[in-house]
Order: sequence, then structure tokens, then C-alpha cells
Amino acid sequence: MAAGCSCAARTGESRYTIGAMQVLSAAEMQICDCVTTERFGVPSLKLMRAAASSVVVFAQERFPWARRVTVLCGRGNNGGDGMMVARKLAAAGLDVTTVLLGLPEGLTGDAAMAWRELAGTASGLIHVVRSAEELEQHSGALQADLLVDAVVGTGFKPPLRGLALAALEWLRASRAPVLAVDLPSGWPADATTETVEGPVFPADAVVTFTAPKPAHVFGQLTRRWHQPVVVAPIGSPEEAIVSSLGLGWAGEAHALVEAPRATAANKGRFGHVLVVGGSVGKSGAPAMAALAALRAGAGLVTAAVPREVLPQVAAVAPELMTWPLAADAEGMIGAENATPGRLAALLAGKTVLAIGPGLGQSRDAARYVRELLAQSAMPAVLDADALNLLAKQPAQLAKLAEGRTVVLTPHPGEMARLTGRTTAEVQSNRLQVAREFAQRNGVTLVLKGWRTLIAHPDGRVAVNTTGNPGMAKGGSGDVLTGLVAGVLAQYADEPVRAVEAAVYLHGLAADLAVREQDEHTLLATDSLAQLARAFRFRSRGGNGYVWLQGLPAEPAPATGSHEAAE
Repeated sequence: MAAGCSCAARTGESRYTIGAMQVLSAAEMQICDCVTTERFGVPSLKLMRAAASSVVVFAQERFPWARRVTVLCGRGNNGGDGMMVARKLAAAGLDVTTVLLGLPEGLTGDAAMAWRELAGTASGLIHVVRSAEELEQHSGALQADLLVDAVVGTGFKPPLRGLALAALEWLRASRAPVLAVDLPSGWPADATTETVEGPVFPADAVVTFTAPKPAHVFGQLTRRWHQPVVVAPIGSPEEAIVSSLGLGWAGEAHALVEAPRATAANKGRFGHVLVVGGSVGKSGAPAMAALAALRAGAGLVTAAVPREVLPQVAAVAPELMTWPLAADAEGMIGAENATPGRLAALLAGKTVLAIGPGLGQSRDAARYVRELLAQSAMPAVLDADALNLLAKQPAQLAKLAEGRTVVLTPHPGEMARLTGRTTAEVQSNRLQVAREFAQRNGVTLVLKGWRTLIAHPDGRVAVNTTGNPGMAKGGSGDVLTGLVAGVLAQYADEPVRAVEAAVYLHGLAADLAVREQDEHTLLATDSLAQLARAFRFRSRGGNGYVWLQGLPAEPAPATGSHEAAE
């Protein structure tokens, strides 16, 4: 929890969007806690108790075999959270050791109260450590089933130093999993990078409170990608959770696809996706995109591909409709397809375009893409070669996006071509690059990669936290294109949430898939087999916890308490 604030500091904030999970900066989280106490009458000590209780519940559910627990506490409010965690775990019958880094005489506020409550009850062993040398005297505390890191939290300013740094070195001798309270100690809350410079405590699970900070959605906080990062509600009212960052969490949009369909529904209510692409040797790309659009729930899907590859594409699913296109000598879309009459016939009755998978980059294909977009006003999802063709005429993009929803789904290399930068430049400042491009061109930009970004024309950006390394394989982008188009076809009046939900579902389905196989063996289409489970998944558990990362299932320890060593 943040400590110390001034409600007067709040001026001119804006919400990300109604009902979305906003990402708050460290300063905004501090103000949120302040407003919760001063305006809504929730005592700060009550917030600390709620935070501690949420950590205890999570620890008992996630690490049920842990009987010996060591809690490392700093002297700030994060340490106060840890002291209350230690007391509550001891009250639950666990063998608890608390290590306070520094003298208790300097504690103030809620942390001082937490210390008095801990020291005044039978709460296991308590060690007060004043130096690195004294830490070495308590090596027995490392023989635990679980370590709780409550050294520093959101208010921390790097780097780690003094006893906190010594505690990190001391902790390395333990093989126990580490549960971080709020953040792994040493990780700046406002960091927007995958990793950070400077020493950081390891973590095998993270529980934060009220709302995520940038580090929770951007950073690789845990040792493995599948380990949990959760947000626990502790009593702050919605009105107090306000941010001007323009950042949200993509998973909140999953609610869009959770409502059951009307009993009298018919296929005409769920849109007709037109997938355009393919060429000789690249029939799989449009086939996967079309199959994904079907699986996402679109009422109808038609794949328009060169006649030479149509049989392969049609074979992907009997439900898929096809449209033969004339091909040039190299097996790519020919010039004769761009006549007004043929375009009008193809576009009739369609509601969403998905253009690019396997398209090729011939001059005729480029002309066809331009004419297809110019002769239509429906939402369009552009990927792969469609992006590469647009990169050659970047001035056309904003014009094509006027008055319609246009979604681009580039990987970093394609983004570099679209912006005229290097891939390294894109990757070094993904958030700013994505936001500025979307605003300048009036498009929705899905910048793929670790923590895929969904940047909207109004400057809002959602961060997706699902997905895994197994997706780094050909076909993943084609599946994403189809999913985006398929969800957009059903919710064309809510394009922001539709695109965010599709991106979240794509990564989540892949996460579910690798639970049944190895990351190396994952195929792009394997995620489609898990899409039904992804639709039914609820990121917000019955206790109100929101799972930003990982899946809420009980892990079975392979070697006793050594989950972290696996």
C-alpha cells in the first residue's frame, strides 16, 4: 500500500473508460488510498488489514502445502502489510518467522500499529535485523516452504540499497517460492519495460491491491511467464480509482463475450467476415484466419483466395464459404479482380474485412487492397502483407481509415516498416510508438509482442497480459487476425472492447493449450481448440481477485515446497 498523500493533488484526471480496469501510476495509487480514507471514510488501517487478508487467502490457496513461512518486512507500509500477513498466518496455525529489516523504533503510522499487533501476540519467531552480518545468523529462516517479500512496494524509488539489498543476497540461498506483496522488492511501480536495471527480488507470485500499476502489466515480474500476478480488492470505491495515464487492462473487455446469446438468435445477427488473402504456397494463412473467425462466433465467413489455392482453403472447415479470385502468373491475386463490378459482388452482404494473410506483395495485390478498402466502408482488419503494402504508401492509411474502424495488427518488424523506424527503436518505446501512430492515423493498432498493446485513435491504450513463448511460431498472427475480425463482426458497435477482447482471448487460449502440452510443440491452431474454454474463463474469481497473469488453479508441487526451483 502507498503511504502519505494529499487529496488536493488530484486535478484533471480522466478515466480510461467506464467499467475498465485502469492502470494507475504510483502517485495516483497514493492519491487513491488518500481519497478512500479522507473522502469515503475508510480508515487506512482497515485497508492494510484487507490487503494482508487478501495475501493470506491467496497464499493458502496457491501454496496449500506451505507450513513453514518466512516473512521479510521493511519499515514502510509494505512492511506493515507483511507484519499483518505474518500475524494472520500464525493465527491460522502455520509456523511463521518474521524478519524485520531495521529497528522497530523508527516505525510510524499503520506500520507501527502492525508491529505492535505482531509483537503483542503469539505470532511465531520474530527477528529484528540491524545489519547484513545479523542476517547471516538467521539462515534457518530460509528453510521455509514459502517466503513472503514485503520489503518495499509501490512507493519504492530504486535502487535497492542497505539492508534491503543484503536481504536479497541472503534470500538467494533459499529454494522456497517467493510471494511478493504488491511488487517484487526493487521493481519500480511505474516501469513500462519487460525488465528493469538494478537488483530485484525474485517472485513466483505477486498480489497487488485495488488496481495494477504499470509494472504489473508491462513487467516480467515472476520467474516464469505462467506464474500468477493478481489484483485484490481491499475496499477502495470505484470513484477513487482514477488515472490520467490512459492505460487499461485488455482482459476487462472479456466481459463483452460473456453474455449468452438471445434464444431467438440467427446467423444474420453476428456478422459476415470476408477474409481476403492467400497465394500459391501460402494457402494456410487465410485458412487459419477464416477458421479463427468462425470459431470466434461470426455468423458467416467467406474466404476470397486465388482459384489455385481455393481447394486447400475450403478443406479447413465445411462451414467456410469461399470465393475464387483470378491469379497472376505467380499465383497471387490478379489485376482483373479489382474491377468495380467484381468488387461490388464480393463485398455484397459482408460486414467486416480481414485482409492480408498470405496475400503476397505484388503490384496487382497492392492495387486490389487499395480498391477493396476504397470501395467499402465496413470495419477492416489488416495484417501481414496488407501492412507491408501500406508501408510503401503510408499517406494512404489515414484516408482509408476515415469514417470506419480500421485495425492493424503488426509485429515489431512490420511496425518498423509502417513508421520508418528500426525494430529496435520500436521495441525501445513501444507504448509511445503505438499510441502516437494510432492517434495520427485514426486507427486501432494492435502491436504484437510481449504484452501486446491495443492503441486506439483517441489515445487510450490497453495492455494484454495473456500469451506465452509457444506462440512464437508461424500462423499465430493469422489466427489473431481472424479472431479480431470474428469478434468485431458480432460487436461492431463496440469496436474498442471487441478488439481488446479478441486479443485477450487469443493469448488466453494459447495459455490454456500449453497446460496440456509443451511450449515447443504448440501450433497456432492448437489455441483454437481451447477457445471454448477461453470464452468461459473468468479472470475475476469469486473472491474478487483479478488474474492479470497465470491461471487460478491449484498447482501440485513436484518436489515438496520447491515450486520455484522447477
